Amino acid sequence: MAERSGPSRILACILVGLGTFLLAVAVLIPAYTVDKLKKTPLDLEVTTVATGNGDVLDSKALLAGKAEVNTNVPIVAQRYVITEQPSDADVISLQAGQSVIRTDKQGDSGLLTATVDRVTADRVSSMPVEPPVGTIQTASNEPAEEVSHTGLQYKWPFDAEKKSYPYFDLNSRSTQDINFVEETEINGMKVYHYNQKIEPVDLSKVVPAPTNKLTLPAATWGVPGDQQPVTMVRWYQNERDIWIDPVTGVVIKGQEKLYQYYARDKAKPEVTVLKVTLPFDENTIEYQIGQAKDGQDKLSLFGRTLPIVAGILGAIALIAGIVLGLRGGRGNKGATAGGPANPPTGSGQAPNGDHDWTSDKTEEFPTVNMDKGGFTEPPRQQ
Repeated sequence: MAERSGPSRILACILVGLGTFLLAVAVLIPAYTVDKLKKTPLDLEVTTVATGNGDVLDSKALLAGKAEVNTNVPIVAQRYVITEQPSDADVISLQAGQSVIRTDKQGDSGLLTATVDRVTADRVSSMPVEPPVGTIQTASNEPAEEVSHTGLQYKWPFDAEKKSYPYFDLNSRSTQDINFVEETEINGMKVYHYNQKIEPVDLSKVVPAPTNKLTLPAATWGVPGDQQPVTMVRWYQNERDIWIDPVTGVVIKGQEKLYQYYARDKAKPEVTVLKVTLPFDENTIEYQIGQAKDGQDKLSLFGRTLPIVAGILGAIALIAGIVLGLRGGRGNKGATAGGPANPPTGSGQAPNGDHDWTSDKTEEFPTVNMDKGGFTEPPRQQ
């Protein structure tokens, strides 16, 4: 028993040590790894496409002297978001190129709007960092303007809540609340739906571009007055709906109801510039769902699966080590430092350590033969 207790004790110590280590891992993995995963990846690269049919002002016809609006025009809105510098462990800088195109015309004649937006945001909250200054560029031959970005845009925070968030509108260059509407599903994925309504905004006060405030003959506008000059302002309004994955903050679907028009009074639209509803197409939605699921799987793996597995294995190893150690201790209890616990039979030792004369046969007294008057040899043992 004593000889077998040595390896048992070593194995017990190994199991206890392994179990303790695995239990520590189960606690530390979610504490340290999950926080690192709950950050916008620095290699972000996202393309979204939204399509719809709508009404568009024919700019060439307007310059030729007639405000002509084309109806049922196929329109595509594209957005390409990538990461740029400065980006580090805490912040990420994003560049978003966005365009709205009427696909029934080729080249520049089909381009309705184009912007390049740059902003630096916190990688966890997705909110612009202080100071929240980004840039917006609307023409390739003109420099970008510095613009304060003070709300969400391209991503929601991790663990999004059912509440209102500030959202930055690129066209009006202002921030308004986008409000939680409902929890629903898109293609089997749970999403949070948010809605934002932007009341008419005078674009001539946002960007002093010549087309945002035009003076043309009344006949050109198609209003009474013949050749009398009439000045109209370009107004913009929108209703934005966004569906996001609340776990990762990935935008699963977006939709905008864009409406731009010329008018002397914002409450009385007179000439439509652009009127269209643009939801993400199905390919974009499926791609965004895939991105969200990848993020969810990583968070689940390090936040739940690995800690549970490590915890179970650690508990098993720890219990096995303790049990094995206790059994080894009981097997050694009867042993003494100088020899075995139970002396072999015939040794002459009693269990209490005294000499056992009843079993001692190391000496035999000779018997006396009275007839011959001498000693006889002791009988030989068989």
